[in-house]
Amino acid sequence: MSNATIILKGRGIVEGVAEGEALVTSETISGWGGIDSMTGTVVETRHELVGQSFKDKVLVFPGAKGSSGWSAAFHTARLAGTAPKAVIFNQMTTKVALGVVVMRTPTVTELDQDPLDVIETGDWVKVDGDAGTVEITKAAARE
Repeated sequence: MSNATIILKGRGIVEGVAEGEALVTSETISGWGGIDSMTGTVVETRHELVGQSFKDKVLVFPGAKGSSGWSAAFHTARLAGTAPKAVIFNQMTTKVALGVVVMRTPTVTELDQDPLDVIETGDWVKVDGDAGTVEITKAAARE
């Protein structure tokens, strides 16, 4: 299997560099009532990630939904040490922008390819919020 790395270029939102295993969802995430900030677990009962934690992962998702409580929930996750290591998302809204800023988590958006088409749960992802790049090593290439 090839060790080829895929590099996506986009817009850095929060500076810094972090890397880790990807946790990917094609569904938006509700911060207020959709996550347990103290564990970093998705608790929204109809969400495809219900029961899974984004703690120490690179969270890849379309964007935020719900109220402005999103930023408070993710700020609490940062304080609890359960926030994702980095964030990649598609749709910019004030909810997600404020949420990633208060988490102080390296974040990239507006990528030259849809990250939901390229990144899969389990891939190793390096997010560079300074350069606006995402480097992906497919899980199969690491085995």
